Amino acid sequence: MNFVFISPGFPLNYYQFLRGLKNNGVRVLGIGDEPYAQMSESCRSYLDEYYQVSSLENYDEVYRAFAYLSYKYGKIDFVESNNEYWLMQDARLRQDFNINSGVKMNDIGFIRYKSQMKEKYHAAGIKTARYHLTSTYEAGLDFIKEVGYPVIVKPDDGVGASFTHRIDNDEELKDFYDHYPERQMIMEEFVNGDLVSYDGICDAERNVIYETSHNFPRQVMNIVNEELDCYYWSIIDIPENLRSAGRAALKTFPSNSRFFHMEFFFLKEDKEGLGKKGDVIGLEVNMRPPGGPTLDMMDYAADIDVYQLWANMICFNEARMEVTRQYYVVYASRRFGHNYSRNLDDVRKEYADKLVMDMVNPPIIADAMGDEVLVARFKDEGEIMPFVKAVVG
Repeated sequence: MNFVFISPGFPLNYYQFLRGLKNNGVRVLGIGDEPYAQMSESCRSYLDEYYQVSSLENYDEVYRAFAYLSYKYGKIDFVESNNEYWLMQDARLRQDFNINSGVKMNDIGFIRYKSQMKEKYHAAGIKTARYHLTSTYEAGLDFIKEVGYPVIVKPDDGVGASFTHRIDNDEELKDFYDHYPERQMIMEEFVNGDLVSYDGICDAERNVIYETSHNFPRQVMNIVNEELDCYYWSIIDIPENLRSAGRAALKTFPSNSRFFHMEFFFLKEDKEGLGKKGDVIGLEVNMRPPGGPTLDMMDYAADIDVYQLWANMICFNEARMEVTRQYYVVYASRRFGHNYSRNLDDVRKEYADKLVMDMVNPPIIADAMGDEVLVARFKDEGEIMPFVKAVVG
């Protein structure tokens, strides 16, 4: 099997996907714009060949690199970056080189554009926040007459929480249109709900072969815009209504042979036109691994190797390992420049037997996920918030 991995050196932990593939006897080929010598030794050791381009943004260069590897090694079976930023390019390469093992251009909009995601959620019988693709101030006012303030505005094709903010009144709405960004925005009714994810891996037939879930008490939009501390955790038992909604949605989305990261709300209160308290509401989908160290948190939650599990799916269309979630794995981070009540070294000593990760985030993700990070795991759910408070308090 020939597998082309786009940008194999970033994020740094992605070399473990290459390791999993090599363990299964795959020929692993890389295309990226990072100089080979600057990649980690771990990453280089699992690559059979690496083709450096001057910029991954230049599709002509990437196309030529892909054509060279295809000519040299024969038919390419898979191409993947596992990176949301390159999803469109991955799909275009599959289209241009007739690779049928993943999402092509005709389906990419459903996992790229927030407005199109709603179509697939609805096809699965899952409600979503009502929305309006922004155009004029008057059209925005008409939409708000229907759903009321507040509303959330964000890029329809955005990645992460960039340009996402809340509008609470007519004055803020007018300011939004006076400084309208040069991209299509989507406006949604505000949902008062608890944010949760449904994460995992699907096989080629869109069957779930691995699943987990994470609770996010603070939304990324608020973390970024208000410079809040970030914390979230994996759970042991997935609520059945969340599991059912997630699995139903995956059958409608182009989720074959890939990771998924789906976001839902549990409504905190009844809302006319949307649902009842406790209902599951679809938010967004990301058909790639969850960000930051969440992949490693999945490992620690069940004492597995999720990178190898993914590689097994690629090669054998099955997990080939047992998965039993045993721990709540908790991520908590601090920001440089903020003051905290406890010295972080004291927190490290107190939780020394619980800590599984101790790291500093790279600047590219620090806005959303904080700077200094501690990750711990617990058997008892009651230990989660004391640990969080020790880190961010």
